[in-house]
Amino acid sequence: MKFNTSLLHGNADNLTFGSTLTPIYQVSAFSHESAEQLEKVFNNKAPGFAYTRISNPTVDSFEKKIAALEKGIGAVACSSGMAAVTMSLLNILETGDEMIAGAGLFGGTIDLFGDLEAFGIKTRFVRHITAEEIAPLITDKTKAIFGEIIGNPGLDVVDIKSVSDLAHSKGIPFIADCTTATPYLINAADFGADIIIHSSSKYINGSGDAISGIIVDSGSFGWDFTRYKGLSPYKKYGKFAYLAKLRNGIWRNMGSCLAPMNAFLNSIGLETLGLRMERLCNNALKLAEFFESDGRVTVNYPALKSNPYYELVQKQFGGMGGAILTIRAGSKERAFKLINHLKYAVNATNIGDVSTLVIHPASTIYTHSTEEQKLHAGVYEDTIRISIGIEDIDDLISDFKNAIDNL
Repeated sequence: MKFNTSLLHGNADNLTFGSTLTPIYQVSAFSHESAEQLEKVFNNKAPGFAYTRISNPTVDSFEKKIAALEKGIGAVACSSGMAAVTMSLLNILETGDEMIAGAGLFGGTIDLFGDLEAFGIKTRFVRHITAEEIAPLITDKTKAIFGEIIGNPGLDVVDIKSVSDLAHSKGIPFIADCTTATPYLINAADFGADIIIHSSSKYINGSGDAISGIIVDSGSFGWDFTRYKGLSPYKKYGKFAYLAKLRNGIWRNMGSCLAPMNAFLNSIGLETLGLRMERLCNNALKLAEFFESDGRVTVNYPALKSNPYYELVQKQFGGMGGAILTIRAGSKERAFKLINHLKYAVNATNIGDVSTLVIHPASTIYTHSTEEQKLHAGVYEDTIRISIGIEDIDDLISDFKNAIDNL
């Protein structure tokens, strides 16, 4: 099956009474016929559901769909994208460990990495996630390399294969946040990514009505159980060791489970992911080309021929550059004025909705970041981030043209 067909027909589990969608199992607990059976379920000796914090049929269905879509061996859904990032790292990191990450990360992720320092986990930042910049920082303490495949909002693009090859040569997993790329643009596992993360609140959901995140294990990384000691008790699970520890350990114990209703909404959104991404990427390119030809604001979009990542976008993403672009208006005052004159674009802090969204990152999602962190993330006082929607492109271009005219 090709992409859009697989979204509709690739996974049809947990269907009952002829339902065409997996039902919402909005319950806290599940009963069993005997104490012996419940004991088996609790001890992972029989399939089944006991408590929704641990597992739920609606959530299980969503996890299986994403795992299949990303060509992984399994997935664990979380209450938010930030929870997914946190759980993916704490599953293998402990006090004294280090990781390497790109400096151009989403502001919330940068804040999280600062919080992890209190637990003795240090992050070494590189300006760009490239093998050349990462290699000098790798030490015996380095236990993970983390990067956003398309940076938000810096829009740097990671050469996944070269970074993964370096990481694997040092026995380190590459954890890839693919939220902005989505499985429609790329299966990062095909290029060597080991753990794949999505803030599924964004493009997977598509309607801005459910917060969620998900972690997918490609199953391809060869864990050294003497180096990753926390995984050692799960060695018997082989390539499933990472997922087994995650589901039976920190994810389960910290209670970062996904609500059944949100899993249901995500599953509905997932069915149109391909159609939406095709439209969003086309709209983004046309709007970026307008800004470039107009010349009154500076535009950054990876799929523009003038962009330094253009060739990599052709190789990894088949020419599509995602659905985010940024512009620089000349000053904070001009950026605010432009935003305030938009008619269709909504001033809100999210990406991936069907409507076009705009935000001034420096005064909002990067308000807790230092000036140096903002600079590395491509966030300036005059930067506006645009999350493209599915509106008719002529209307979007007209809207932004009128707002620029008002400057």
